[in-house]
Amino acid sequence: MNKLIGETSPYLLQHAHNPVEWYPWGEEALERAVKEDKPILVSIGYAACHWCHVMERESFEDEETARIMNEHFINIKIDREERPDLDHIYMDAVQAMTGAGGWPLNVFLTPDKKPFYGGTYYPPVNAYNRPSWKDVLFSLSDAFVNKRDEIEQQATTLTQHLEQASQFGIQAGLNLKVPVDELFTKEQADTICENMLRQGDKVWGGFGRAPKFPQTFTIGYLLRYHHFYKHPESLEQALLSLDKMLQGGIYDHLGGGFARYSVDEKWLAPHFEKMLYDNALLIDVLCDAYQLTKNDVYAQTIKDTLDFISREMTAPQGGFYSALDADSEGVEGKFYTWSKAEIAQILGEQAGLFCEYYDVSEHGNWEETNILWVQQPLVQFAAEKGYDAEVLGAMLQGCREKLMAVRARRVRPGLDDKVLLGWNALMVHAYCRAYAALGVEAYREAAIRNMQFCLQEFRIKEGGYAFYHTWKDAKAKYPAFLDDYAYLIRALIALSEITGDQGHLYTARDLATFVIGHFSDESGQYFYYTIDDQKDVIVRKKEVYDGATPSGNAIMAQNLWALSVVFGDKSMADKAIGAVSGLSQTAVRYPTSFGVWASQLLQFVQGTAEIAVVGQDYRARLSEAGNWFIPYRVLLGAEKNNEEIPLLMDRYKENETLVYLCKDYHCIKPVFYISEIINLI
Repeated sequence: MNKLIGETSPYLLQHAHNPVEWYPWGEEALERAVKEDKPILVSIGYAACHWCHVMERESFEDEETARIMNEHFINIKIDREERPDLDHIYMDAVQAMTGAGGWPLNVFLTPDKKPFYGGTYYPPVNAYNRPSWKDVLFSLSDAFVNKRDEIEQQATTLTQHLEQASQFGIQAGLNLKVPVDELFTKEQADTICENMLRQGDKVWGGFGRAPKFPQTFTIGYLLRYHHFYKHPESLEQALLSLDKMLQGGIYDHLGGGFARYSVDEKWLAPHFEKMLYDNALLIDVLCDAYQLTKNDVYAQTIKDTLDFISREMTAPQGGFYSALDADSEGVEGKFYTWSKAEIAQILGEQAGLFCEYYDVSEHGNWEETNILWVQQPLVQFAAEKGYDAEVLGAMLQGCREKLMAVRARRVRPGLDDKVLLGWNALMVHAYCRAYAALGVEAYREAAIRNMQFCLQEFRIKEGGYAFYHTWKDAKAKYPAFLDDYAYLIRALIALSEITGDQGHLYTARDLATFVIGHFSDESGQYFYYTIDDQKDVIVRKKEVYDGATPSGNAIMAQNLWALSVVFGDKSMADKAIGAVSGLSQTAVRYPTSFGVWASQLLQFVQGTAEIAVVGQDYRARLSEAGNWFIPYRVLLGAEKNNEEIPLLMDRYKENETLVYLCKDYHCIKPVFYISEIINLI
């Protein structure tokens, strides 16, 4: 009997009517595996995963295949977004075995949860140089019975490998007598930049070859490096990467928002799923780019993307949904693509120019259909065609609105409507950045509303600091992971800057203290991914790579440094310095995989600008700060002195609002406006 019907995950519910006797991960399935001495098949995916849907249609909905699975295995379905801890463990195991990974992830375990074999997508018949799924099932079932000793040895070896990988940092030790300016140097920052640019695609932007991911952390580093050292090549590669993405099919030119990645080097053909976290991280870096360049294209893209989030990804209760599927009506990208004839029918005489601008042709630019994408900027295109750019832009906008109205009547992609704490915190941070950069009050209100939702709905008990990871249908579950806490703390710090509410800083500090108490490894410098009392994982992993989302360890280093400045807490500062120091050589060598770490290293090289605003108009002055690109700063405001926060002690002057620029708690003479000190920051 399939046991998924009572789950809340859209991905698990997609499989709730398969003839496979799926279980969710939990005691019932794991105890049955031990009792019956059967191998466990763990199949991991997510609701917006195209190849997960393919394998379901080909194999998991097939009665004969299901019979084999049910007879020989205990079958468990996992939503990787609900249980990233299990996904990390078993993905690492499969990558160790095969050298590759991805989703769907299919991994076979002994009854005591140790992996012994795995892979990703398997076809129903031998194809693509892959064995058929049935052949895999039969061979593993036979091996489990007839070669059990080999299976157990393989499982033990793999588990030991996973445990050793998680020993990272245990031996780390920091000599706190070494000055920070000797631990972190401009030479390191220079080499990071050089290594990033070496991987840069100078024609189409981005880094590395296809498939191309946004790499927002790399772009963010290059923008900061240029800001401090006036390095045109860094700025050029960063902006080229953003511009080509904005022109490409990875960006939804009609509805706003970004797909997860491009399958080609030109950003033409996306993998059409839209994830909340990608859009949050792209908004962050677009805010950087706008503050640095004042290019209105970036401002408009931020607005259009947040319109998409508000329209399609926001729950009535205030949370943000997780993802939109790549498929609709069983076809990848069908919701987003167009035939030339369809556009001609909708746009009439304007269709010709529209199709030329967006590369729409009779035969199509992708799989006999058309993805809207732009091959040259509007101003350049208008000049070549003899049009006024502003007039042409307005015409194209009208065309897009007409197509959007037609698209709205199509069968929509599936919505993954679970709400994840960490991803919501990333979007809160993005809304904070967008408010700071653009001054749109609705963005601040959205950030406040979602933070209130998170703090209320995800808490395990009122007033406590332990949180759940996922929420749906008024029910939260699974203990929160390191990333959830790290992103939440970062969002609270950002929210304090745009609201002037110091309560968010106190909450951030309390949560950071909780993380230190319940996630720290034995070295005290790094953090495990899972909380200390979680018992259903075979190893406690430590994640340090900055991948599609930033490493929780890297964000915690940023958080601890910021909070150490705010509260004058040397122990938090030492933890941040120690964590970055332990990974500095790795970040220098492999910066596109450690972009957040690299950015924190650059902050240690540059120092942190401490900006304190005290007086009746402090909120207006805090908002003023968003007019400039000011990375690596702590921004605090209060109406009166606050003796608990060193930067806000003895600052108040009656009938005045004063701005203080400080470093290491030593301040220059106060001024009345941030504009007066911007050249000193």
